[in-house]
Amino acid sequence: MYPNLLIKRASLTPDRVAIRFNEQEWTFAKLSEKAMGFAEKLHTKGIEKGMRIAILSSSNPTLVVVLHGCMQLGCELVMLNERLSEEELSYQLADSAPDYLLVDDHTKRSLSFTKKFSFGEIENAERSFFEVEKEWSKERTVTIMYTSGTTGRPKGVRQSLENHVMSATGSALNLGVHPNDCWLCTMPLFHISGFSILMRSVYYGMTINLQSKFDAEAAIKEILSGTVTRMSAVAVMLERMLTVLESKDLSFPSTFQSVIVGGGPVPSNYLERAIERNIPVLQTYGMTETASQTTTLASEDAIRKLGSAGKPLFFADVRIDGDEKIGEICIKGPHVTKGYVGAAEMINPLVDGWLHTGDIGYLDDEGYLFVIDRRSDLIISGGENIYPAEVEQALVKHPAVKEAGVSGKQDDKWGQVPVAFVVLKDEASEEGLRAFMKKQLATYKQPVDYYFVDQLPRNGSNKLLRRELFNSIKNT
Repeated sequence: MYPNLLIKRASLTPDRVAIRFNEQEWTFAKLSEKAMGFAEKLHTKGIEKGMRIAILSSSNPTLVVVLHGCMQLGCELVMLNERLSEEELSYQLADSAPDYLLVDDHTKRSLSFTKKFSFGEIENAERSFFEVEKEWSKERTVTIMYTSGTTGRPKGVRQSLENHVMSATGSALNLGVHPNDCWLCTMPLFHISGFSILMRSVYYGMTINLQSKFDAEAAIKEILSGTVTRMSAVAVMLERMLTVLESKDLSFPSTFQSVIVGGGPVPSNYLERAIERNIPVLQTYGMTETASQTTTLASEDAIRKLGSAGKPLFFADVRIDGDEKIGEICIKGPHVTKGYVGAAEMINPLVDGWLHTGDIGYLDDEGYLFVIDRRSDLIISGGENIYPAEVEQALVKHPAVKEAGVSGKQDDKWGQVPVAFVVLKDEASEEGLRAFMKKQLATYKQPVDYYFVDQLPRNGSNKLLRRELFNSIKNT
């Protein structure tokens, strides 16, 4: 059993700031009070312990209250990605079969669901007493989050209280916990990278500076103010901040400890530029099935092991499955999910206790993990393996290239060949890029076609969606 996290935190540090948003802030005592009030109003509406509640909302303080309120009531939370289409959301609702759907605003979506309330409707309800659990079972499902569906239909991943707590504990043992810690949260709360920050906040007693969405200028302003000590990001977010900093010849202050970058390999070009701007970048590797981080590069290794996602956190274990040095990354530990819901419920995610991730990587002689690519994105051309991330990293070394995505297309002669999709920040020609790439990579890795696009397709957490790259041609 674990203590009721929010009640325990509010009793330990009631006056410490839990959430900042724009010019407002809420202490842990105030957050606990508002969450309990919302839980009692949910109870009035017929929502009870053990029910499954789907939630569709932007990231804001009200959502934080709603999430904590549902947890106080003992509900399972289905975290819906508000960037999905109505068809995609309808699938996840049908698959997860929630008892109720809560939305921040009815006017945003026309989703047909019988038992649906807006946050406002709940707020207007009367409060009714219920017995709050002072202890929570570590096996209870706290959240259900859907995978990005890179190899088919998205799967609803169960994340238990133990998964979240052990993930937060492993991160704390790696990064340390300090009294002035403040995490800038620009990642969506419906995603594990955002929700895990929320869990760390109550577990550590840490302040969150919350932003509804990522904006490079706004993020930099927060960090330069000296109040923020850490943030989570993906590679494209790091690049956008670097571009702003370089244009203004600014660097991050010494008060900022690190940006934790996950969601895929980070181009070495970005890492080198970050060093010049005093940005400690700690690459990390994790997924929905592991409740966030599994490995993270320690700060003292940031330069020596540039490009690595680090070593496994204290309670995690990683091995490579395959006969060669490079193979599928497999993970074991108390932060790993025990299963799925809906159509995937009968699938056991573990094989002899190990989660097979579908990601390709290797461990070096010192046990540091290097993530190469998704197995599903691998391009096999004439019997040779081509990793899109390697080609993308070569492309972004070109001074005119802002972002790059690479995908394979069918070819009668070679089976598959790589194709490049490029977002430019300065003028460049296809001929110039071809000449540049000839010096970077072997002939068989060279993109056969180049498409210049305005933007690359990304999911709610800004991860590149390679499977949708060809659709980006139609949208330019």
